[in-house]
Amino acid sequence: MKRTEIAFLESVPRDLKPFVTDARIFDSSCSPEARVWFLDRDGGYYLKRSKKGTLAKEALMDAYFHQKGLGAEVLCYRSEEENDWLLTARVAGEDCTCARYLEDPTRLCDTIALRLRALHELVADDCPVQDRMVGYCATVAENYQKQSYDLSYASGAGFSDAEDAYRFFERERASLDGRVLLHGDYCLPNIMLDDWAFSGFIDLGNGGVGDRHIDLFWGAWTLAFNLGTDRYRSRFFDAYGRDFVEEEKIRVVAAAEVFG
Repeated sequence: MKRTEIAFLESVPRDLKPFVTDARIFDSSCSPEARVWFLDRDGGYYLKRSKKGTLAKEALMDAYFHQKGLGAEVLCYRSEEENDWLLTARVAGEDCTCARYLEDPTRLCDTIALRLRALHELVADDCPVQDRMVGYCATVAENYQKQSYDLSYASGAGFSDAEDAYRFFERERASLDGRVLLHGDYCLPNIMLDDWAFSGFIDLGNGGVGDRHIDLFWGAWTLAFNLGTDRYRSRFFDAYGRDFVEEEKIRVVAAAEVFG
């Protein structure tokens, strides 16, 4: 995760100022939708700011994963007039885009595949988001209406254009009927390792109970994107367990993610 040190942080809510005071502050943002800062003091904290209402679900799922021993502790969530603020403790180690992990792609592939299978085998009857697929499908429909799409997410899936992808998703979306605990954005920057030992997940705003093929799609996608090759796709599915992988459902997810 790239960090750029900055001199100070303005307009922080009053109850968060003690965490900022006397801390070295690093901008760790990687998305235009949110700002993220690493506060280097007392073991480290991450402070995220986004538009009002956009971090509520992430705070909820972060807290749930922490309860399961799988993620960062949520220290504060605030929703103000214009912005949401989320403060979490640092998770030990580095994310999977760290050079030492990328330099051993076979081990990295197997590590994230086995960790994903372990996540999906957990009992999630107490998960606060039991209907992830409802919101997932609603986002596809909303972005289709806005004509907001990126066909690159379905590269190799055989769709001629965004309209073709949307028609396919609408026809096949009922096949996404699985009920496992999802990360929702299972990409290398969101998986933390401490000297190869799993230490936690981050950025869980898309998590909840839903179909495993969403995480499987993103696991294969992130390996191709971050390693610059698709050669680990089959190995990833093999390590996860081919008995639970349906390629046609991954294609349905690919069609959905065009509008994700």
